[in-house]
Amino acid sequence: MKKIILTGGGTAGHVTPNIALLPMLKTEGFDIHYIGSKDGLEKDLIKSEGIPYHGISAGKLRRYLDIKNVTDIFRVIRGFGDALKIIREIKPDIIFSKGGFVTVPVLAAARMLKVKSVSHESDLTPGLANRISGPFTKKICVSFPETLAHLPAHKGVLTGSPIRKELLQGDKQNGLKLCGWSDGGKPVIIVTGGSQGAAAINNAIRMILPRLLSKFRVIHLCGKGNLTESELPGYAQFEYVKDGLADLYALSDIAISRAGANTLFELLAMKKPNLLIPLPKESSRGDQILNAESFALQGFSKILHESKITNERLLNDIELLYNEQEIYKTNMSTHEQSNGTARVMAVLRDTINGIE
Repeated sequence: MKKIILTGGGTAGHVTPNIALLPMLKTEGFDIHYIGSKDGLEKDLIKSEGIPYHGISAGKLRRYLDIKNVTDIFRVIRGFGDALKIIREIKPDIIFSKGGFVTVPVLAAARMLKVKSVSHESDLTPGLANRISGPFTKKICVSFPETLAHLPAHKGVLTGSPIRKELLQGDKQNGLKLCGWSDGGKPVIIVTGGSQGAAAINNAIRMILPRLLSKFRVIHLCGKGNLTESELPGYAQFEYVKDGLADLYALSDIAISRAGANTLFELLAMKKPNLLIPLPKESSRGDQILNAESFALQGFSKILHESKITNERLLNDIELLYNEQEIYKTNMSTHEQSNGTARVMAVLRDTINGIE
């Protein structure tokens, strides 16, 4: 039986693609283990999948001056030691990394122990963790064609992003029940800011909600602690939805979202026309803006930058997106990297077998 260690953490985006690989890994008979941080959100997500979880010490990789950059060096060193011990015990055939600061000591330990590894970069430009750990890996799978220009030619492989199979199997009737709505009625918009919510999107939607509800019904995934007491007809809000998320998407006609890469490729796989409000550069390294621009150029998405939001502009862009949704769906249907699960699995097989 082949053994694989999956690793990734810090955000849901560094975990869900690993979860998307689980069905195929199980079908092919892999003994699966997971390395994450001792107290990261990945711990609960992976344990709920019934996969053995191994926690290590992890330090955060920051792009700015902070005294914690010094103290976290010792956490990374401790995590390296933890990873060495775990990898020696499991003796995996391969390690697959989805990124996040916890993966750096894991991939460094794998390199020292001569265990093959493959990583995946979701965003258009490589993140800091993947840039640091890139020399330790055999291959780097990417979601965007543009990313290949940032990588050594012999390492980059265009695969797309692994997509959870259940997202493509949603049931509209279950979505209606979850929202407490009857069948028929106005078209549906799903609004999400990611697993933690997005205050700017939440506020912008709520400012126009009465006018928006005159033409649409709204599913609002607003993040933990962000619910309001509003009980407007046609408005269903949730902090977070796991098991019924596919059903809510099946019910929705269009989506409003941040521009994290995993979310974008999920929307692409589900063929949901979307209005993207990327995280601004002031709050990030600018990766969401690049992701959104790539999707807009390919005709999959419409962009509204956070700094440009007004009530009228937001309402107008939503209506335009809805009216032109068939154009976006047609463009999405021609894309070949909408679900990268099988392609990533092929890279893992080839790497195990020594095929370059």
